[in-house]
Amino acid sequence: MAEKILQHGAEALIILDGNKVIKRRIKKSYRLVQIDEEIRKLRTRSEAKLLLKASKVIDIPEIKNVDLDSKEISMEFLEGKKLSEYLDSFSLEDQKKICKMIGKNIARLHDSDIIHGDLTTSNMILIKNGDKMTINDGKRGDKSFKIFFIDFGLGFSSHKIEDKAVDLHLLRQALEARHFRHWEVLFAEVKQGYSTSKNSSMVLQQFKKVEARGRYKENY
Repeated sequence: MAEKILQHGAEALIILDGNKVIKRRIKKSYRLVQIDEEIRKLRTRSEAKLLLKASKVIDIPEIKNVDLDSKEISMEFLEGKKLSEYLDSFSLEDQKKICKMIGKNIARLHDSDIIHGDLTTSNMILIKNGDKMTINDGKRGDKSFKIFFIDFGLGFSSHKIEDKAVDLHLLRQALEARHFRHWEVLFAEVKQGYSTSKNSSMVLQQFKKVEARGRYKENY
């Protein structure tokens, strides 16, 4: 089967090759060749390490292979839909359940000092089996419902409360922009799920400051 380009981003191609997805970092002609090679190799290695760390606490696509020479990460192809295209089709009660689970997943990442860096519903894949939407508190949820986080290309490791607050702020903005009908209710569920984090009170307090800074900038 020939490769199929799923997405052409600024930094990488996302390619479907059979039952796997390949993230291939693009050469940058404006950089010296040797520097470009080193940067792409470093970013591929860093993302792979972050993905491996994240896989121990939340659902992500299974990593099949990391090739630093070709600057590629191969992962399993998920038979699901991007949450950005799917969330609004559920009842409000089910949307709230989904967002509460998202909050719990972010808490698990942050408790492992993983910052995603691009928390939007476009970087989450929802896989639902049947009509049941029961969710438990385990890492994997139950068999009827899973949320996979994808694209850690902007991610990094950090223990800083500010970085975790900014991560939440990005998701808040994404919900308001893409799911504006119920975004306030949905983000309240995210925060409730996030309250399972060991540092939730400090992060949510800092989140308010990040939000205030954002509103100040909008006014000037």
